[in-house]
Amino acid sequence: MSLRTVFMGSPAFAVPCLEVLSKETQVLCVVCQPDKPAGRGLSTLAPAVKQAAIELGIPVLQPLSVRPQRSNIVEVLKEWAPDLIVVVAYGKILPKEVLEIPRLGCWNVHASMLPFYRGAAPIQWSIIQAEPSIGVTLMQMDEGMDTGPTFLSKSMLIESEDTTLSLSKKLSLLGASLLKEGIDRQRQGTLPAATAQDHPKATMAPLLQKEHGFIDFSRTAALVSGQIRGVDPWPGAYTTLPDFPDAALKLFSPTITEGKGTPGEILGLDPWGLKIACGDQAVSILELQLPGRKRLSADVFLKGHPIKMGTICNRPNKPFLLPTR
Repeated sequence: MSLRTVFMGSPAFAVPCLEVLSKETQVLCVVCQPDKPAGRGLSTLAPAVKQAAIELGIPVLQPLSVRPQRSNIVEVLKEWAPDLIVVVAYGKILPKEVLEIPRLGCWNVHASMLPFYRGAAPIQWSIIQAEPSIGVTLMQMDEGMDTGPTFLSKSMLIESEDTTLSLSKKLSLLGASLLKEGIDRQRQGTLPAATAQDHPKATMAPLLQKEHGFIDFSRTAALVSGQIRGVDPWPGAYTTLPDFPDAALKLFSPTITEGKGTPGEILGLDPWGLKIACGDQAVSILELQLPGRKRLSADVFLKGHPIKMGTICNRPNKPFLLPTR
C-alpha cells in the first residue's frame, strides 16, 4: 500500500524532492508559502513548488500561518490523514499540532550535515566559511529549528567556483536522492532509527543581511573568495573605492591567486581578472558591475572606469559578522 504523504516546501530547491515524493508515494496535497510580489512591476509570483504541484496535478494549500490559532491548516491536514509529512525549505517552524498529525511524523531534508549550519541559509554560510564540503540530512522533525534526530545523510565537495545558486542546484538533486533512499528504506523496514544530534557541536546559519555582501579584504583569500561566492546571487558581493565611495562596486567570480599588498589594495590585472590583495594572498575578480550598469569582464570594465594601481578598497565600518552558536 502506497504511503499517503503531504509535502511542505516553497522554493526551487524543494522541487526535486516533490517530484521524487510524487513518484514514490501518494501525495495528498502540497503546502507552500503564499504568492508574493516580485520584479520591478511587483507582479504576483507563485512559489516554484506551487508551479510544480500544479503541473503534477496535486492540490495546493497556501496558508498565511501554520499556527492553529491563526488558520485552519491543522484541521485540514487532519482530514487528509497523511502517513508522513515531508518538509523541504518550507520557511516556517512547524508547531507541535502539525508535527503530531502523521503516524510516521514529519521528515525534513536539510541542506547541511547536521548539527552544523542549522537555520535558513546553510548553503550560503558553508560557502562563506570556505568549508571543503557540504551535505544533506534527512531528519525527524521536532519543535526546534533543525534540532530533531537524524536518519541519513550524504555529503559532497564544494567546488572552487561554486556560488550559492550553483551549489543549491546540486544539493537539491542530492536531497531528492536522499529522500528517495529514505522512502525506499522505510518501505523495506530498513530505515535506521533516528539518532539524536550532538547538540553542543551545533552551529547556526541565519538569513543573510545586506551588510554580509561588503567584502572585508583583511580576511584570508579563501574566506574572501567564499564570501563573494556565498552571497551570490543575494545580497551580492561589493566593495567601495575612494574615488567613488558612494557607489557599490559589485564583484563576481573570484579566483585565489598569489599576490602581496595591503589588504584591499588593487594589484593589477591578470588573466583571471582584477587582482586585489587579501590578508594572506590575493583574489582576482573576473567580473565587475556598477549600480545601474552592465556586468562586465574586468578588462573591459577598466577601459571605461580606470582604477589606479595601489588604490585600496574601503573597509566595512564593522568587522564581518559571523553567525553565533
